[in-house]
Amino acid sequence: MENRLDSNAVNAAFSQPDYDGTFQGAFADYLGALGKRRPVLLFAFAPKAAGTFLRSAAIDAAGGQLVRVVHAQGGRDAQPYLPIFIAYYLGGVCEGPLVAHMHMQALPANRRFIEALGIKPVIMLRPIPDMLASYWDMLAASGEARAEGLNCPIPARFPDFSPAEKADFMIDMIAPWYVGYFATWLDYAGERPDDICVLRYGDFKNDPATALRTALAHAGLTQPLEICQSALDTAWKDRGMLRFNKGAAGRGKDYFSPAHIARLSRMMRYHPVLDGWHDALL
Repeated sequence: MENRLDSNAVNAAFSQPDYDGTFQGAFADYLGALGKRRPVLLFAFAPKAAGTFLRSAAIDAAGGQLVRVVHAQGGRDAQPYLPIFIAYYLGGVCEGPLVAHMHMQALPANRRFIEALGIKPVIMLRPIPDMLASYWDMLAASGEARAEGLNCPIPARFPDFSPAEKADFMIDMIAPWYVGYFATWLDYAGERPDDICVLRYGDFKNDPATALRTALAHAGLTQPLEICQSALDTAWKDRGMLRFNKGAAGRGKDYFSPAHIARLSRMMRYHPVLDGWHDALL
């Protein structure tokens, strides 16, 4: 595929969308045409939802390459970076399909971006207390994870907090991001059900090959189940390096009190779109 930054590409890379992220006119037409050139598999997962593990298997199964598609990872609440996508669609960046993993909420600007390029993200539903428990473990063990944070600074002394202090911090400071994540994505999935692939963690645990095949097919990268299973087997051998923790269901109850869960439930009630999802997310 030709890799040439013509005047249209250069103008697009240096142009700005409207304040809400909407691309207009010839700018939008150009990006829409670009988006049809090559497939993109975007895992827009929350932290600790098996995203690193699943993306690694997807890369193997589809012959793809992991690409950092954000300006920087610091803070982790990512927004896509347009020049990377332009270069990819013009034939650069990587030879095979682009695979990206972003801790991204479906905020308006992000929605307009993926719509402009025709990208169809994949998200994962997992109970929030279980993800918070897993993230707690990672923050306690990894200075790198504490430095990255999640849309808020993580105290350097987090490992020295008492269990009660850690639980309070996770609910008070980290849980709101998770609630916002699911509120935005489930609202967006309701608007565009054919464009957002919603996986469930329980289904992934019970039949990971089918979950992987579903994600690949959603991006137009369908592979046989046996290829998916082989890729998962390979990724499983490296699960320690892929930040795959315990993956156990219900572990949040060992970390958080009923009062903590009640506070999390109250946060969710601010978002009517989550009213039907309490069982899946709590």
